[in-house]
Amino acid sequence: MKKKSFADMPCPIAHSLEHVGDWWNILILRDMSYGLSRFDEFQKSLGIASNTLTRRLQGLMASGLVERSAYSDKPIRYDYLLTERGRDFRPVVLTLMKWGSQHFSANGSNIELIDETTGEPVDLVLADANTGKRISMRDHSLRYKGEDSISAWRLETGRARRDAYRKHLPPSQPLLINR
Repeated sequence: MKKKSFADMPCPIAHSLEHVGDWWNILILRDMSYGLSRFDEFQKSLGIASNTLTRRLQGLMASGLVERSAYSDKPIRYDYLLTERGRDFRPVVLTLMKWGSQHFSANGSNIELIDETTGEPVDLVLADANTGKRISMRDHSLRYKGEDSISAWRLETGRARRDAYRKHLPPSQPLLINR
């Protein structure tokens, strides 16, 4: 069964899902961000069938998220490495990790992000790089720019509900990540 393509949707989230929307892809990218790089390591970590892993790695390479480099000639064996585009996905993986730990792990996560200098756990937040201010539903909103009518409709249709909802949020309510 062929999956639906989001390539023609005028939305950066849909475009992202076109490349990483499969859960296997996200888990492979997670493992790569942990430092795994070999086919057998991904199989062991994920319990994934070799044909499925092959297809996913090929798709990630076609999307420019992963590249491969031979580490053995006889037989030919490859390391699969994150490209710059793939490394830029790491904050998404970390945000998913925090969100999943907070909302779906009964006893919290057994993995935590730490500061390499201090050894202390990191309180991961989404912030504006210009001001350092945490992104919140109350203080931040999306603005449409462009010519796509469906995006304009989507934002405008939800504006009144978003504005009403935002009035009821405490000033420190973050957008994606709770403190």
